[in-house]
Amino acid sequence: MPRTRSRRSSRLKLSRSVALGLAVVALLGTVLLVLRPDSAPLRTSPAPRPARVKLLLDGSYGARFAGELSALKQGYFASPVQLVANPGASDFVENVARQHAIGVTTGQKFLLAAWRGAPVTAFGASFLDTSVAIFTLESSGLRRPADLVGKRLGYRRAGEGEVIFDAMMAQLGLPRSQITKVPDRDHLDALRAHDVDAIIAAIDEQPDPSRQDFVKLNVIRPQDYGIHVPGLVYFASNDLIHDQPSVIAHVLQGLIRGWQFAYADYARSVPVLVGLDPARLNSERLRFELQQQRALVLPTGGRIADYDESRWRTLRDILMFAKLGEEEVPLAQVVNYQFLRDVYRRSPDLGAPSAWSGDN
Repeated sequence: MPRTRSRRSSRLKLSRSVALGLAVVALLGTVLLVLRPDSAPLRTSPAPRPARVKLLLDGSYGARFAGELSALKQGYFASPVQLVANPGASDFVENVARQHAIGVTTGQKFLLAAWRGAPVTAFGASFLDTSVAIFTLESSGLRRPADLVGKRLGYRRAGEGEVIFDAMMAQLGLPRSQITKVPDRDHLDALRAHDVDAIIAAIDEQPDPSRQDFVKLNVIRPQDYGIHVPGLVYFASNDLIHDQPSVIAHVLQGLIRGWQFAYADYARSVPVLVGLDPARLNSERLRFELQQQRALVLPTGGRIADYDESRWRTLRDILMFAKLGEEEVPLAQVVNYQFLRDVYRRSPDLGAPSAWSGDN
């Protein structure tokens, strides 16, 4: 019996020794891991970098895209953005959808493409109203829409100007049939040469007073006669909006800050913008164009990018009146207001008066 107890006692002591040894080893391992923080990253997979989203411009670099260019140059985009100028593409909206990208184009081009089935949704606007205007020589005495009856009008074929003009004349009850339309004579040279009596062009295309060949013009604005439609609108493919809504919000916030920068101080913003394409952009001309379009970017009492439903309804009615398309998709399915509301709710400083310095 004593010998058996001795053996049991030895085994117990051995077991305790082994357990104690294992505990010491485990403790040492833990200490080593704590003392070697560099070992942790070896077991952790790096977080994937966010994909770069494309922002396509339906036009060349210039004043009408000053907000987008400023946002890119000043680093206001929280998500990686690649800016691509893609002017003149007839399938611009469809191309944006195919690339799962973001785009900016006229409200007219966007809505017609959406009616044709392009899977896209608008979420803001840079020009809250149309940039279309009618110009006549000051010496002609043509100052009102009624003065254009019986005259020759130069316009751009397949452009939005003709549609806006017709809507204005119809709104005023003026006979469009008594106006002679001359296609592709929408430039100032045609007006100077008296090939036409008036032209339809964008407000920022009028001549700069500082030029030697400057000629004074009368400007007829459709807005002054009750025609208000979205000008340049921001939109994205439905897939991008569904899969990465935060990217849309980040880009929209960056665009708003970009427009604020563009207009806060021309002495700062104009050199930045010219630097993006110095071979083509001129400082004085760019500044002049920014001044002409300012009211479109921020109408009195409005907020940057913040369009309203009434202008979309007017555009819908105008396009149907012109027989350019039918409302195959309701406005509620192609125009989103929630991104704007959320951005301004989260960042109320974006809409504060202090964000704009007033006159430049």
